[in-house]
Amino acid sequence: MSLLALPWRRSLLAWARTDGVTWVFIFKVLLAAFATLWLAMRLELPQPRTAMITVFIVMQAQSGQVFAKSFYRLLGTIAGSAVTVLLFALFPQNSELFLPSLALWVGLCSAGAQRHRNFRGYGFVLAGYTAAMVGLPVLNHPEGAFMAAVWRVLEIGLGLLVSTFVSAAILPQSSSAAMRNALYQRFGVFAAFVVQHLSGQGQRDSFESVNVRLIAEAVGLESLRSITAFEDPHMRHRSGRVSRLNSEFMGITTRFNALHQLLERIHDHGQVRAALEPALLALTRLLEPFCGRALTDRDAQRLVLALEGYKAGFTDEVRRLRELFLARAPSEADLLDFHTAFELLYRFVLELHSYAETHGSLAEHRHAREQWREPWRAQTNLWACIASGVRGALVLLALGSFWLLNDWPSGATMTLVAAATVGLSAATPNPRRFSFQMACGTCLGALAGFVEMFFVYPQIDGFPLLCLVLSPVLAFGAFLASRPQWVGYGMGLLIFFSIGSVPGNLTLFDPYAFVNDYLGMLLGMLFCAAAGAIILPPNSRWLWRRLEQDLRGLVVFAISGPGLHLGSGFDSRVRDLVHQAYGLSAGQPQVQRSLLRWMFTVLEIGHAIIELRREQDGLPIHPAYHERQPWRQGIRALGRSLIRLFIQPSAVNLERSLGVLEQAIAEVQAADEPFARHFDTSVLRRVQSYLHFIRSSLLDPRSPLAELGHHGAPHAA
Repeated sequence: MSLLALPWRRSLLAWARTDGVTWVFIFKVLLAAFATLWLAMRLELPQPRTAMITVFIVMQAQSGQVFAKSFYRLLGTIAGSAVTVLLFALFPQNSELFLPSLALWVGLCSAGAQRHRNFRGYGFVLAGYTAAMVGLPVLNHPEGAFMAAVWRVLEIGLGLLVSTFVSAAILPQSSSAAMRNALYQRFGVFAAFVVQHLSGQGQRDSFESVNVRLIAEAVGLESLRSITAFEDPHMRHRSGRVSRLNSEFMGITTRFNALHQLLERIHDHGQVRAALEPALLALTRLLEPFCGRALTDRDAQRLVLALEGYKAGFTDEVRRLRELFLARAPSEADLLDFHTAFELLYRFVLELHSYAETHGSLAEHRHAREQWREPWRAQTNLWACIASGVRGALVLLALGSFWLLNDWPSGATMTLVAAATVGLSAATPNPRRFSFQMACGTCLGALAGFVEMFFVYPQIDGFPLLCLVLSPVLAFGAFLASRPQWVGYGMGLLIFFSIGSVPGNLTLFDPYAFVNDYLGMLLGMLFCAAAGAIILPPNSRWLWRRLEQDLRGLVVFAISGPGLHLGSGFDSRVRDLVHQAYGLSAGQPQVQRSLLRWMFTVLEIGHAIIELRREQDGLPIHPAYHERQPWRQGIRALGRSLIRLFIQPSAVNLERSLGVLEQAIAEVQAADEPFARHFDTSVLRRVQSYLHFIRSSLLDPRSPLAELGHHGAPHAA
């Protein structure tokens, strides 16, 4: 028996890939924190604990994440320090104007964090609470503001330098490796998903759950792509292709969803489904070898060749199947279903072929497919950003005013901790819960800190013993921070234990100040938790409805948006909105189901409209295709009616859209085209297929539009 086959060996490898990664992360956090603290003390920086806290904030499991977070933290720190100095220059010894100005800045930065929701957003967080942390302690001594800002930049710079070195040099976990693994694995999942549902074995619940997973992966991959630019030159040269690959993957998922939805609608029309079965079966057999396995570069080349063979015979196969289908004397509606299904299938295969070519090109250092100018476009609700900004400004203004009015010695600590908490929680789906978790972690840190400060520190001497007594608390905090569901507890313990209980070069054993400072920290966090629950909480119904409106509004974008990069911009915006809304509505399955139903409807109709626009943009010069032709006027009228429907869904608007749609289909059928209406030559046949698909989507009984009700509905298949 080989060593790899031994049970203990397999168990060890499994542990190394799971819990082993966590223990490596904890070891690196402790090493970086203690090295930073030692250097800060040796360099006699005013607040060594600030440098140490920087380690806890920026350390991540993957080195690329550390590089990106460190970069944006440095930018945010410099920006926040500069704003503090500017505010002191404008309002010296005038707290009545300084504090509202600082609150406004924190609010703007909280809104920026909500807008970006990634490491760029973290730069906004740092710009906000750095200004508070630099300015509030020296509010009564404005002459020290500049040096306080300089020292803070130096302390944070030291923490960033040590963190990035430790992350990259000691047992590094590469973000680029994680991205490559995600790229290679997800196609196998998608191929199995396609085969399962084309063969009729898939369930509706699995269809929705896999789509949610694919949406999260698309959003996550875009974040990983931006991170790897800091880490790996190899992947930096492929950044355009990775962006293109993500866009094309969204395209193939959208195409397949549209095809699957149509096949579901014609499920009861056995004659149509039987006519489609040979082409569907051939595609299923083509994809079966790729199911559930990583798509390597060589596999991608095999997939390209297989799809080229499928495409080469596609037109002849469609004509053959159409002749057989016509021999059965189908109705006009069934014939439209037949044509529409093959149009969707052909578009899906085209997108799949392009995706496989891009994937295969990753094997080369330089490739023509790197030239990609269709970036990911995020979509954030303006009111969500405003709510986050208002929440941050009000918290700082209220607590700062309370401190100035009662002159509590720890009021500055309370206010700056609240500024940090409101910034860190700004981009989370549930600020109340995150703030409360941080308060609980801080409470635990206060208990541990009291024991350390007044019973342990007086008994030790030297830095090694200090590291020894700090290790259990910091290791436990790092463990909590490594678990997504407990990250708030971990961050609260690590950051605020360090603020209140880690000694500096000059340690003061003052129980009164100790208790007051921790009490201020807890009050600041609990106030943030209350603000997150009261002041326009993002996980409440008002934001779900706003995001749903934004999602419906993307149909308007598909109709009237600029043609450049329209398809990729539409896809990325839809997925970004659904990903946000799905996270904000956690624990609300009915809301999540409604959002998914709207997503499928918006994607289907939006992409059909985009295809109609592309067909019209590429029309040859001929009187039959002139823009004044009745069929083109009918499509423009359809666009206007769909805008009304998706801005304000109602039974009346639905009936109006269906009526306009029926008229547009009739005008396309009556139009005199100079080419035979074959699959590969007729523009109007393709236009008719897309119009029919829009009609079937509007009439889908599973669509949220079905709840509006309509009368005298035409054929819904």
